[in-house]
Amino acid sequence: MAEIITTRFAPSPTGPLHLGHAHAAIVAHDMARAAGGRFLLRIEDIDQSRARPEWEALIVQDLHWLGLTWDGPVMRQSDRLPAYRAALIHLWQRGLIYPCTCTRRDIMEAASAPQEGVAPAVGPDGPVYPGTCRHDHDGQAPLPEAALRLNMARAVSTLAEPLFFVETGQGPDGQSGPQAIDTECLLHNVGDVVLARRDMGTSYHLAVVVDDADQGITHVTRGEDLFEATQIHVLLQHLLGLPTPVYHHHRLIRDDHGKRLAKRDDARAIRAYREDGLSPDQVRKLAGF
Repeated sequence: MAEIITTRFAPSPTGPLHLGHAHAAIVAHDMARAAGGRFLLRIEDIDQSRARPEWEALIVQDLHWLGLTWDGPVMRQSDRLPAYRAALIHLWQRGLIYPCTCTRRDIMEAASAPQEGVAPAVGPDGPVYPGTCRHDHDGQAPLPEAALRLNMARAVSTLAEPLFFVETGQGPDGQSGPQAIDTECLLHNVGDVVLARRDMGTSYHLAVVVDDADQGITHVTRGEDLFEATQIHVLLQHLLGLPTPVYHHHRLIRDDHGKRLAKRDDARAIRAYREDGLSPDQVRKLAGF
């Protein structure tokens, strides 16, 4: 039996949807519908300090107005903290994560200290963590209520074979197809990423991997700006025994100066176009379709 394609759109309810969001949602929706598959909606509201119910309501309104429909109930990350904790316990018991008390300032100062005046290496999450709090443990103690980082060196050492994923969009080299993951890049250009923030109990990297598996996502569609994060997610899928979806990284919608749109670009909010009397088809064209 052929695999049923399942995609998702996973916005954060921290502001209005803009043209870039519309492009991402339409890519995922149309890929699934063209294949007779499933399109799911997930609300990434783990940052409860910024998430607002009124923004979530507007997201739903905008998507319906664009003519997008989804299958099944909406998943909310704020309901899924037990699933994230179970994944963290699994990694903790294997000695693959450790608590970290460093502030952003601590990281910047420590990362730049060995070569004063030289900017530290920057990865998908910003400056590569210098390992200040890194230490080995046997995983026997209870999982602490703290910020938790992946011990990248120990994680990479568990790999019995090379990691790769299949790209159906365009990678940095403009090519689709199998994409090999360079473990040296993981060690030196990514480093010990945060898997649980102290005030959230998880992080984007952990939550998106666990959620994609639990929702049965077969094809992840997202902007090309997240291509570098994909290697982290494929590694976590391997460590947690989860399937690796096909990835489709698409182009970004940019402003007149070539800068990608952000939620602060309210002038390009879908709501504003609706209020100005544009039709869904007109907004689709503005979003690149």
